[in-house]
Amino acid sequence: MSLTSSTLLILVVLTTVLAFAAAVRLWPRLGRRGGRPVLGRVGVVLTLQVLLLASVGLTANRTFLLYGSWADLAGAERPMPSLGQDASAGAAVRVLGHQPTDVPGGGTPHIGGRIEKISLRGEGSKAVVQAYVYLPPEYFQKGNENVRFPATVVLTGFPGMAENLLKGLDYPKTAWRLAKQKKMPPMVLVMMQPSVIPTRNTQCVDVPGGPLSETFFGTDLPKAVSGAYRVGTSPSNWAIMGDSTGGYCALKVALEHPEHYAAGVGLSTDYKPELDQDSGDLFHGNTAEEKRSDLLWSLDNLPQGKSSFLVATSKQGEPNYKDTQKFVAKVKAPARVSSITLDSGGHGFNTWRREIPPALEWLGGRISAE
Repeated sequence: MSLTSSTLLILVVLTTVLAFAAAVRLWPRLGRRGGRPVLGRVGVVLTLQVLLLASVGLTANRTFLLYGSWADLAGAERPMPSLGQDASAGAAVRVLGHQPTDVPGGGTPHIGGRIEKISLRGEGSKAVVQAYVYLPPEYFQKGNENVRFPATVVLTGFPGMAENLLKGLDYPKTAWRLAKQKKMPPMVLVMMQPSVIPTRNTQCVDVPGGPLSETFFGTDLPKAVSGAYRVGTSPSNWAIMGDSTGGYCALKVALEHPEHYAAGVGLSTDYKPELDQDSGDLFHGNTAEEKRSDLLWSLDNLPQGKSSFLVATSKQGEPNYKDTQKFVAKVKAPARVSSITLDSGGHGFNTWRREIPPALEWLGGRISAE
């Protein structure tokens, strides 16, 4: 049974309620003196606490989609999925399924667009990663058969699931609405986690002897997607954005790969990798690479390309406010930078939902169709 299953949540909540009712009924018997009643009381209290924590945890996980499976929760490192026979033929993208968008007419692609679940293989990184691709209605409309659309890679935080971007943050619905209101051009969205390994926070770093996360996002991904979909191939057709860890990755990739991305957006982002048990050793003593992964250091010490950046923070509720101001001050021509600064916010969905619409509008002015 899936960790995000509504059936599992209902069963655990129902079991908690029944266990509480049974405890109330049996408590007078357990109130007697003696070893067995004492052990009974301890057992009842512990059982109720475990069930209550499980109910709260499952509810939070279903709301924020932090873990998609029991393996993710246990921190088990799963093997990368195989593309099967298609891989030997050089197929970089394999469609695993599709679903309608949550908009009026969402079941009809030329009205509501379509969301495809894909497996994406990186040529240089050899990584195989799953993602969701939102194709706007215009992609399916007559007269656009030869149009190549702009695309934006959208990344979650870590831990997090790509489904967050569909359900919790409503990226496809927001892009559909803004395009319908003529506030941004129709755009393809490639939505995924900010890591090539679901259980390791690789933070868009090419780990020596390990996963090549920067190569995947910086080079492999735009090449693979533009080869499978009608998406432009020049930097002016591509952008990357994300929140939290995904925001750091977006800024890092846009900063270091202006040959592939014209713009990067970071919402509630840090400006250097967080090294902890989720990341492991990302650099293995490579101090030059560690410095380069500090975005504030890179802006001071390395050439800046023609990429445009948008960073979002809050004066109250965000720990990155001061570093965001430093980032803005350090960006120099030919690069450009814009910012969104809320009076108050936080590191979570409620804040990002406020920032996503203006961020997508901003991107719409930085990338274009071919």
